[in-house]
Amino acid sequence: MSDNVIVLAGGLSHERDVSLRSGRRVAQALRDTGHTVLEADVNASLIDTIASVDDPVVFPVLHGGAGEDGALRSVFDLLGVPYVGSTGPASRIAFDKAVATPVVAVRAAGFRTPRQSSLPHDMFRELGAANLIAALGDQIGFPMMVKPARSGSALGCAKVAGASELPAAIVAAFSYGEIAIVEEFIEGVEVAVSVIDLGDGPRALPAVEIQPRSGVYDYTARYTAGETRFVTPADLPADQADRCAELALAAHGALGLRDLSRTDMIVCDGEPVFLEVNVAPGMTDTSLLPLAIEASDASFADVCSALVTVARRRATGTGTA
Repeated sequence: MSDNVIVLAGGLSHERDVSLRSGRRVAQALRDTGHTVLEADVNASLIDTIASVDDPVVFPVLHGGAGEDGALRSVFDLLGVPYVGSTGPASRIAFDKAVATPVVAVRAAGFRTPRQSSLPHDMFRELGAANLIAALGDQIGFPMMVKPARSGSALGCAKVAGASELPAAIVAAFSYGEIAIVEEFIEGVEVAVSVIDLGDGPRALPAVEIQPRSGVYDYTARYTAGETRFVTPADLPADQADRCAELALAAHGALGLRDLSRTDMIVCDGEPVFLEVNVAPGMTDTSLLPLAIEASDASFADVCSALVTVARRRATGTGTA
């Protein structure tokens, strides 16, 4: 059986640099576990590159855009190429916060989601900002969070304390996409719970507690060493940690995900509140999934290798779907 793996990183999204860093780490982990690895970017020669490799598995480590919206994964299905991670349709739902949050709210019964409103750019322009801002203030209340519906790494996200700050925050969110999400700000302990499935069913890894120095887990806090303190396992009572794991598994299942995911949440008054799911979690030295793996009984390299094995077995009909 072939051990060839194509690690796909880079792309054209705003998160290209993070993706490249993630890709390098995954590629090295796979080489360390005996795989033959080709690192590739998304460009016009990608399909030819895939065709030139004997029986490859693709390990996509693309963040944002085509890397997480399911488009490229659907192309892999069309080509009959096995890959690590969720399917195109499932990724498309999870990536769009305007869709994913209501889906989780309905299917993962018993867990809270924030009050949320999605605001298309054309409606903001045509109906007048003043009227919509007043309505958002009444419906959501302050403080609130504003973020793009289809983006990651906290790009375009802002905490808004009052109505005067809202127009600029919405415009900033629109710079990353056509739909802005406005939702209630949840005060509490910020944690992330990753889920992996190495062929024996999904399991939640230890929760990672996020303590940014600035108080906001923005792009700088996420990817600059020393800007955020991570506590793994999170400093939570056992019952709260269990509920966080249950929420991550419920979101993973509700959205039809496979192999790996990361659910971000806020523990408020002892209960986790769903924020969003990531189908292509970061794999850098400061990323949350690798930190959770290190806090479990596994190694990062072994998990990456096992995910490749699961993808290959799925393609040959000898593993899970």
